Amino acid sequence: MSNTPRNASMAIMGNMIFWSRWLQAPLYLGLIVAQGVYVFLFLKELTHLVADANTFTENQIMLIVLGLIDVVMIANLLIMVIIGGYETFVSRLQLKEHPDQPQWLAHVNATTMKIKLSMALIGISSIHLLKTFINAEHMANDTIYWQVVIHLTFIVSAIAMAVTDFIMNKSIAVAHAHEH
Repeated sequence: MSNTPRNASMAIMGNMIFWSRWLQAPLYLGLIVAQGVYVFLFLKELTHLVADANTFTENQIMLIVLGLIDVVMIANLLIMVIIGGYETFVSRLQLKEHPDQPQWLAHVNATTMKIKLSMALIGISSIHLLKTFINAEHMANDTIYWQVVIHLTFIVSAIAMAVTDFIMNKSIAVAHAHEH
Protein backbone atom coordinates (compact mmCIF):
# COMPACT_ATOMS: atom_id res chain seq x y z
CA MET A 1 0.00 0.00 0.00
CA SER A 2 2.87 2.42 0.71
CA ASN A 3 3.98 2.25 -2.94
CA THR A 4 0.60 3.42 -4.28
CA PRO A 5 1.19 7.18 -3.67
CA ARG A 6 4.72 6.82 -5.11
CA ASN A 7 3.40 5.02 -8.20
CA ALA A 8 0.74 7.71 -8.66
CA SER A 9 3.38 10.45 -8.30
CA MET A 10 5.62 8.70 -10.84
CA ALA A 11 2.69 8.39 -13.27
CA ILE A 12 1.84 12.08 -12.90
CA MET A 13 5.47 13.08 -13.41
CA GLY A 14 5.73 10.79 -16.45
CA ASN A 15 2.61 12.33 -17.97
CA MET A 16 3.91 15.85 -17.32
CA ILE A 17 7.20 15.03 -18.99
CA PHE A 18 5.42 13.42 -21.94
CA TRP A 19 3.03 16.38 -22.40
CA SER A 20 5.91 18.89 -22.08
CA ARG A 21 6.75 18.15 -25.71
CA TRP A 22 3.86 20.49 -26.60
CA LEU A 23 5.97 23.39 -25.29
CA GLN A 24 7.83 23.09 -28.61
CA ALA A 25 4.71 23.81 -30.69
CA PRO A 26 5.02 27.62 -30.31
CA LEU A 27 8.65 27.34 -31.46
CA TYR A 28 7.55 25.67 -34.70
CA LEU A 29 4.82 28.30 -35.15
CA GLY A 30 7.52 30.97 -34.73
CA LEU A 31 9.58 29.30 -37.46
CA ILE A 32 6.52 29.48 -39.73
CA VAL A 33 6.49 33.26 -39.12
CA ALA A 34 10.22 33.34 -39.96
CA GLN A 35 9.39 31.44 -43.17
CA GLY A 36 6.95 34.26 -44.02
CA VAL A 37 9.74 36.79 -43.50
CA TYR A 38 11.92 34.84 -45.95
CA VAL A 39 9.09 34.81 -48.52
CA PHE A 40 8.83 38.61 -48.13
CA LEU A 41 12.63 38.96 -48.51
CA PHE A 42 12.61 36.74 -51.60
CA LEU A 43 9.82 38.72 -53.27
CA LYS A 44 11.54 42.01 -52.41
CA GLU A 45 14.85 40.86 -53.95
CA LEU A 46 13.10 39.36 -56.98
CA THR A 47 11.22 42.62 -57.58
CA HIS A 48 14.52 44.53 -57.28
CA LEU A 49 16.16 42.17 -59.80
CA VAL A 50 13.35 42.42 -62.35
CA ALA A 51 12.75 46.17 -61.99
CA ASP A 52 16.44 47.14 -62.24
CA ALA A 53 17.80 44.29 -64.41
CA ASN A 54 19.08 46.62 -67.13
CA THR A 55 21.29 48.50 -64.63
CA PHE A 56 23.14 45.43 -63.32
CA THR A 57 26.31 43.82 -64.59
CA GLU A 58 26.35 40.07 -65.17
CA ASN A 59 28.24 39.55 -61.89
CA GLN A 60 25.70 41.67 -59.99
CA ILE A 61 22.82 39.64 -61.46
CA MET A 62 24.63 36.44 -60.55
CA LEU A 63 25.10 37.64 -56.96
CA ILE A 64 21.41 38.60 -56.67
CA VAL A 65 20.32 35.23 -58.12
CA LEU A 66 22.65 33.42 -55.70
CA GLY A 67 21.05 35.47 -52.92
CA LEU A 68 17.63 34.26 -54.10
CA ILE A 69 18.87 30.65 -54.14
CA ASP A 70 20.25 31.19 -50.65
CA VAL A 71 16.84 32.38 -49.42
CA VAL A 72 15.17 29.31 -51.00
CA MET A 73 17.70 26.97 -49.37
CA ILE A 74 17.15 28.57 -45.97
CA ALA A 75 13.39 28.27 -46.51
CA ASN A 76 13.89 24.57 -47.33
CA LEU A 77 15.90 24.20 -44.13
CA LEU A 78 13.08 25.85 -42.19
CA ILE A 79 10.53 23.46 -43.70
CA MET A 80 12.67 20.46 -42.77
CA VAL A 81 12.98 21.71 -39.20
CA ILE A 82 9.31 22.70 -38.88
CA ILE A 83 7.75 19.57 -40.38
CA GLY A 84 10.40 17.04 -39.43
CA GLY A 85 10.93 18.42 -35.94
CA TYR A 86 7.22 18.60 -35.18
CA GLU A 87 6.67 15.07 -36.51
CA THR A 88 9.69 13.69 -34.62
CA PHE A 89 9.38 15.49 -31.29
CA VAL A 90 5.80 16.74 -30.84
CA SER A 91 3.10 14.79 -32.67
CA ARG A 92 2.33 12.87 -35.85
CA LEU A 93 0.97 14.98 -38.69
CA GLN A 94 -1.36 12.20 -39.98
CA LEU A 95 -0.41 12.79 -43.64
CA LYS A 96 -0.36 9.15 -44.76
CA GLU A 97 -2.90 9.62 -47.57
CA HIS A 98 -1.97 13.20 -48.51
CA PRO A 99 -0.62 13.34 -52.10
CA ASP A 100 1.72 16.23 -51.26
CA GLN A 101 3.43 14.54 -48.31
CA PRO A 102 7.19 15.06 -48.70
CA GLN A 103 8.88 11.74 -49.48
CA TRP A 104 11.58 12.28 -46.85
CA LEU A 105 8.97 12.58 -44.10
CA ALA A 106 8.07 8.88 -44.37
CA HIS A 107 11.39 7.87 -42.80
CA VAL A 108 12.31 10.85 -40.65
CA ASN A 109 13.89 10.43 -37.24
CA ALA A 110 16.28 12.50 -35.14
CA THR A 111 19.37 11.07 -36.85
CA THR A 112 18.14 11.53 -40.42
CA MET A 113 17.01 15.04 -39.46
CA LYS A 114 20.54 15.88 -38.28
CA ILE A 115 22.09 14.57 -41.48
CA LYS A 116 19.54 16.35 -43.71
CA LEU A 117 20.05 19.58 -41.78
CA SER A 118 23.81 19.31 -42.02
CA MET A 119 23.55 18.75 -45.78
CA ALA A 120 21.27 21.81 -46.05
CA LEU A 121 23.79 23.88 -44.06
CA ILE A 122 26.56 22.73 -46.40
CA GLY A 123 24.43 23.81 -49.37
CA ILE A 124 23.76 27.22 -47.83
CA SER A 125 27.42 27.59 -46.93
CA SER A 126 28.37 26.65 -50.51
CA ILE A 127 26.15 29.41 -51.89
CA HIS A 128 27.72 31.94 -49.49
CA LEU A 129 31.19 30.75 -50.46
CA LEU A 130 30.38 31.02 -54.17
CA LYS A 131 29.10 34.57 -53.63
CA THR A 132 32.35 35.35 -51.79
CA PHE A 133 34.49 33.93 -54.60
CA ILE A 134 32.55 35.87 -57.24
CA ASN A 135 32.98 39.04 -55.20
CA ALA A 136 36.52 38.17 -53.96
CA GLU A 137 38.12 41.42 -55.11
CA HIS A 138 35.88 43.29 -52.63
CA MET A 139 36.48 40.87 -49.74
CA ALA A 140 39.23 40.79 -47.15
CA ASN A 141 41.48 37.72 -47.35
CA ASP A 142 40.73 36.95 -43.69
CA THR A 143 37.00 36.88 -44.45
CA ILE A 144 37.51 34.49 -47.36
CA TYR A 145 39.82 32.30 -45.25
CA TRP A 146 37.33 32.02 -42.36
CA GLN A 147 34.41 31.31 -44.69
CA VAL A 148 36.37 28.41 -46.23
CA VAL A 149 37.32 27.12 -42.75
CA ILE A 150 33.69 27.30 -41.60
CA HIS A 151 32.51 25.56 -44.77
CA LEU A 152 35.07 22.77 -44.31
CA THR A 153 33.97 22.44 -40.67
CA PHE A 154 30.38 21.90 -41.83
CA ILE A 155 31.59 19.23 -44.28
CA VAL A 156 33.71 17.42 -41.66
CA SER A 157 30.81 17.55 -39.18
CA ALA A 158 28.39 16.09 -41.73
CA ILE A 159 30.82 13.30 -42.58
CA ALA A 160 31.33 12.56 -38.86
CA MET A 161 27.55 12.40 -38.31
CA ALA A 162 27.07 10.12 -41.33
CA VAL A 163 29.88 7.80 -40.22
CA THR A 164 28.49 7.72 -36.66
CA ASP A 165 25.02 6.93 -38.01
CA PHE A 166 26.47 4.16 -40.20
CA ILE A 167 28.35 2.63 -37.24
CA MET A 168 25.28 2.85 -34.99
CA ASN A 169 23.02 1.24 -37.62
CA LYS A 170 25.58 -1.49 -38.24
CA SER A 171 25.84 -2.15 -34.48
CA ILE A 172 22.04 -2.30 -34.18
CA ALA A 173 21.82 -4.68 -37.14
CA VAL A 174 24.50 -6.95 -35.60
CA ALA A 175 22.71 -6.89 -32.24
CA HIS A 176 19.40 -7.83 -33.89
CA ALA A 177 21.10 -10.63 -35.86
CA HIS A 178 22.45 -12.11 -32.60
CA GLU A 179 18.98 -11.95 -31.01
CA HIS A 180 17.43 -14.05 -33.76
